Amino acid sequence: MKLNDGYTIPVPGFGTFKTPDGEICVNAVREAIAVGYTHIDTAAVYGNERSVGEGIRQSGKARGDLFVTSKLWNTERGYDSTLKACEKTLTDLGMDYLDLYLIHWPANTMQFGDRADGINTDTWRAMERLVDEKVVRSIGLSNFYPNHMAAVLANANIVPAVDQIEFHPGLLQEETLAACNANGILVEAWSPLGRGNLLSDPLICSVASRLGKSPSQVILRWVIQRGVLPLVKSVHADRIRENFMISDFVLDQEDMDAIAGLPEARFGSHPDTAAF
Repeated sequence: MKLNDGYTIPVPGFGTFKTPDGEICVNAVREAIAVGYTHIDTAAVYGNERSVGEGIRQSGKARGDLFVTSKLWNTERGYDSTLKACEKTLTDLGMDYLDLYLIHWPANTMQFGDRADGINTDTWRAMERLVDEKVVRSIGLSNFYPNHMAAVLANANIVPAVDQIEFHPGLLQEETLAACNANGILVEAWSPLGRGNLLSDPLICSVASRLGKSPSQVILRWVIQRGVLPLVKSVHADRIRENFMISDFVLDQEDMDAIAGLPEARFGSHPDTAAF
């Protein structure tokens, strides 16, 4: 998919949330790259950046052939701390640049009151400096809804390239998608499988059976056809491969609409009430 800054981002991305640091993470990343993933997503708070970097090195894939994302954790918001946090992330990954760096969660008014917008804009100024210093190529947001985005966009010299949010059947995020589309911001889906809860849904299983695909493949295809980039994760080689094999079929509009009509469900925190 094309980003608004001219770079391209591979689809799907391979996520590493809750992937244990150490051998399990190293092996999962190495296996993902062997299967064909070239987009690897991690975050400082995951505690596995060193292992992600090691998995990439062991893969033998040239750094320039990969797209690597990490994220700024909430305790490091603000101008100076953002710059220091990115430096530590690069050290832990063993890299001299990131393809994409995201603000992991917005400062919200529940925690910070009328200071929230200022914290988010100060953090964004630091993100822009990282681009100017060429240690980060693209910058973006994560878990930002339109009310969090507004101040950032009003003060930005660089429009965010990405907003990574919880998105899956049952959580269509129409308002946030519309705001992102209006500003040329690509939406990425974390937890596109609903933390596994959607894999047993009768409708999705029926569509999968009819098409000769797995439930996860059907969901990931649905996400892509909605114009959203899915991030998938597993530590099992067969599932890593299965989740990558989603480009050889298309869902018709009837299936797309039926899946979009599944009951509302949220499996992660809401950005307005997240207190971490």
